[in-house]
Amino acid sequence: MKQDTKQAYWDDIADRFGQSGAQDLWRRHSDRINKRLLDAWLPPSSSGSVLKTDLFDEAVSEGLYPFLAQRFTQVRGVDISKRAVLAASNKYPALETHCADLRALPFTEPTFDCVVSNSSLDHFTEASDVDQAMGELFRVIRPGGLLVITMDNLQNPMVWLRNHLPQRLLQKVGLIPYFVGETLTRRGLARGLEQAGFQVTNTTAVVHCPRAVAVARCAKLQRLGDIDRQSRYLERLGRWERLETWPGRYFTGYFVAARARRPG
Repeated sequence: MKQDTKQAYWDDIADRFGQSGAQDLWRRHSDRINKRLLDAWLPPSSSGSVLKTDLFDEAVSEGLYPFLAQRFTQVRGVDISKRAVLAASNKYPALETHCADLRALPFTEPTFDCVVSNSSLDHFTEASDVDQAMGELFRVIRPGGLLVITMDNLQNPMVWLRNHLPQRLLQKVGLIPYFVGETLTRRGLARGLEQAGFQVTNTTAVVHCPRAVAVARCAKLQRLGDIDRQSRYLERLGRWERLETWPGRYFTGYFVAARARRPG
């Protein structure tokens, strides 16, 4: 997919999700899990600057900006989609945004004390693109800085099966909402980060509920408009995260997560 075609594709996705609001309830659950992970892995009183590697969450839901703005003095974000960048900027004027490809970030030197990359690098068509993007993340983090990254978890049987079936079919029947690409297991993620120069300090897996079922159920409850039922369902979804402490968490978690540091 050429750069301009890719940008147009993600522009269309940002418009479609932003206008429909069809996944608002599911996005609340997803944002909650991401905030909990960051709360556990970031220092209690962070400061300095942070980069978020896509702005889709901020464009179509609350996203992580409010959380990050409480922890860091400067929050910046990049996205390949101009529409996502515009929507996020309109919602959060203090968020400094850039339209950019993760394989060629628009920063000439180590700039950030932290990078947050939640499910950004799992939309490339080639494994070499993932490696290149990891190298860019390492390049723009200051020595001693942190990276918190999540990717679709290839150890999860449903993710593995999804990546071996025709994407057009999966999108047609509604099992995936947009293009998904190359991704990694826990060991593959740790190995890729280490090859980029990072020291991996923590790994885990998150989002342990049956995701396809949960997304569909959230959409139905959202259409019904019953706030109490929505709240109760979000509470039930949260209980699935107890599986994060189980030995089999890398088989049940939909996303694999890693915390890594640039030496220095």
